[in-house]
Amino acid sequence: MSATGTTTRGSRRAPSGQPGAPSGASAGTSSGTSRRGTTRLREGRPRALTALGVIDAVALVVVLGATVVGFAPVWGSTGYLLPAVGGAVVGLGVAWLGAWRRWPAVTVLAAAVLAYVLLGGVLALPADAIGGVLPSLDTVRNLLLGAVTGWKEFVTTVPPLHSFPELAVVPYLLMMVTALVAGSIAWRAKHAAWALVPLVVTFVGVILLGTVIAAYPVAQGLVVGIVGLLWASWRVTAARLGVHQVTTEASRAATRRLWWHRVRAGAAMLAVGGVAAAFGGPALLPEAPRTVLRETVVPPLDLHEYVSPLTAFRKYAKDMKEDELFTVRGLPAGTKVRLATLDAYNGVVYDASSGLPGSGVYTRAGEEIATVAPGTEATLDVVVGDYAGVWVPETGTLAGISYTGDRARELAEGTYYNSTTGTALTTAGLQPGDTYTVTTRVMPEPTEEDLRAGAIDQVPVPTTPKGLLPASLAGKGAQFMGEETDPVEQLFALRDGLVASGIFSSGLDNQPPSRPGHSAERIDTLLADDEMVGDDEQFAVALALMANQAGIPARVVMGFYPDEKDPLEPGEPFTATGADVHAWAEVPFVGYGWVPITAIPDEDNKIQPEPKSLQVPKPPVLEDPEPPEEPAEAEAGKVDDEDKEKAESDGFDWGTVLVIGVAVAVPLALIALPIVLILAYKARRRARRRAAERPVDRVSGGWREVLDAATDLGTPVPSGSTRREGAGVIAQTFGATTTIPLAHRADATVFGAGEPTEQEIEAFWADVDGVVGGLRSSVNRRARIRAALSTRSLRSAGSAGRAGTRRLTSWFRRGSTPTTSSWNPTKGSSTKQGEK
Repeated sequence: MSATGTTTRGSRRAPSGQPGAPSGASAGTSSGTSRRGTTRLREGRPRALTALGVIDAVALVVVLGATVVGFAPVWGSTGYLLPAVGGAVVGLGVAWLGAWRRWPAVTVLAAAVLAYVLLGGVLALPADAIGGVLPSLDTVRNLLLGAVTGWKEFVTTVPPLHSFPELAVVPYLLMMVTALVAGSIAWRAKHAAWALVPLVVTFVGVILLGTVIAAYPVAQGLVVGIVGLLWASWRVTAARLGVHQVTTEASRAATRRLWWHRVRAGAAMLAVGGVAAAFGGPALLPEAPRTVLRETVVPPLDLHEYVSPLTAFRKYAKDMKEDELFTVRGLPAGTKVRLATLDAYNGVVYDASSGLPGSGVYTRAGEEIATVAPGTEATLDVVVGDYAGVWVPETGTLAGISYTGDRARELAEGTYYNSTTGTALTTAGLQPGDTYTVTTRVMPEPTEEDLRAGAIDQVPVPTTPKGLLPASLAGKGAQFMGEETDPVEQLFALRDGLVASGIFSSGLDNQPPSRPGHSAERIDTLLADDEMVGDDEQFAVALALMANQAGIPARVVMGFYPDEKDPLEPGEPFTATGADVHAWAEVPFVGYGWVPITAIPDEDNKIQPEPKSLQVPKPPVLEDPEPPEEPAEAEAGKVDDEDKEKAESDGFDWGTVLVIGVAVAVPLALIALPIVLILAYKARRRARRRAAERPVDRVSGGWREVLDAATDLGTPVPSGSTRREGAGVIAQTFGATTTIPLAHRADATVFGAGEPTEQEIEAFWADVDGVVGGLRSSVNRRARIRAALSTRSLRSAGSAGRAGTRRLTSWFRRGSTPTTSSWNPTKGSSTKQGEK
């Protein structure tokens, strides 16, 4: 055929009205004549207005529908249908209008943005819309912000997401863009089969945005595969046959036969492939859960801002022993209340981590949390008493958490949950009077016999560099394990060794002395002593570290549970006090998950404390000696020289004592005077910093206290360094990562608008004391004493430090103590400059 409408050689003219007559021709579109029996396909009419365009629309709707269904598991309800389906309809509508009116790409894009904003209120954010229909300023703002930040929040929030209606922007926008691109390609592009690419990409994208639980994977795959491939092959064939625009009756018949042959062959092939995939796919695919973004993307939560709760263990056990921290109703019998799971050890503290191998990630959590964990469902009602902190007391595997009270919204917006460690926190922080309800799944703890008959599951856990571990760890672990080679037997040998050799003490009045903390130095002291004195904090950390050293995955959990000797009655609420605080190790067992392993020595202490008062024993009764014989009478006028010498020897020589005292006391005083002056100077310096006139100077003075402590310990911060740079140096040297968020807080307070409140200053100084104590506990006793008497911080404190050193030197030379009026450690520089 020719492009000018000439008849193909051998063709015959068909009468008008006969099957071979030209059809679909018009005066404006035909370049041939009916006399010759030839015609050309219509030109100029948009495909979107033809019957073929309707077939394209049907195919797109079916594939988009199969894709939309993928949002069901992650959303948890049918609420996703309105934004997702609505977005697809809006996208197809804009694409159809663009194809009909032949709009350029810029006009189509502008129309799409306008439709996104105008219809986003009623389809995605009805709560923000006026009357649930018209978009408000809040609607426009949330739609625009959601288009940028909604993706991150979508994959960092624990499903189901129907508790977070603002996230409906994601399915609305995704389906709208997909339908717009696919529809525009299908109705306007020369190679329309490329419209299948955005459909497949979105299909995979919905899987990545979802959960490990699939919706209808086989049905979705068959629909997308069969319908998509059939439609794409049909469009490819149509494009090939449409190259020649002049047709005859014979060519049309041949085309119809070719169409039916390809449809039958393609449908048969796809049917066979679909059946094979439906029955063979589940058997061939691995049993491991599919990969989704929410299991790999680290959420925007910085755990370094929150101190490990284990650092306050002794505070609960000793200072808050009788305080009612919180009350739990509905707690199953024998269940422990978890405060936090700690899986990362840095040589100073055992802390919670996120994003490390085996640690899981913290994602936003709402009233429902999708979980496939086994167990019995339980509902706990919690009323917070004297407890305050970001860590949320809970148990089991959470299936949802909802707050009540005045701070419900604030607490809910900042709630995060780590399903790997079973730890929940709220960035707003719990306070006395807060109430919340937890839906959870609880598994009964297996018996020790069950565990000894089982096997340890080798799951990854965060590792600790060997240089940060206690020196006695490996030797003591080898001593306890002996010749055991089975991991289960090694674990219980470690547990039994700690229990048998340990002496329980929280440092109470009726217990032996026991230092708090669980730094490498403290654990090394515990394990190196023949009689290991400590409480849950030290023994749980020692067990977890020795287990990890032996290749057994382990982590530490801090929480509360009732006294095992006085269990709760069924239905009785559990009121946790400081005396109920405990720490234990967790080890994964095949078929049981993470199982608690406690290593608490018997509270019947093996070392009895010395009594405060002892009764003085009565002296033995001695018989009176026989009276001596009377001496001979002395001659008159003579003095008994022996009696005189005896009387003189019985006298007290005060002069000699005074000489000796001066000879001893003066050198001792000269030696002690510099020590006393240095300690007094540092104490006065700290007091002046904390009681500075300007609130902001008190904060900067607190940070200066951290720098001075590090300097005295032998790690001076380079002069001119910023707080954050100094915090990096300290964190790298001592492993004290808590200094970094402390430096951030100091910068935010000093350079921020307004003055800090008294509560903020007290909280900052409390964290300063915790950081300084952690730095000092990371070294041995000799180093701590040397740091306390060190003058490094006096020499490196700039002009104020040099002035203080000169003043101390002058006092040493004069041999006198400073007066109150001259005692000014920061003299020579303003408080603002000298304390920063």
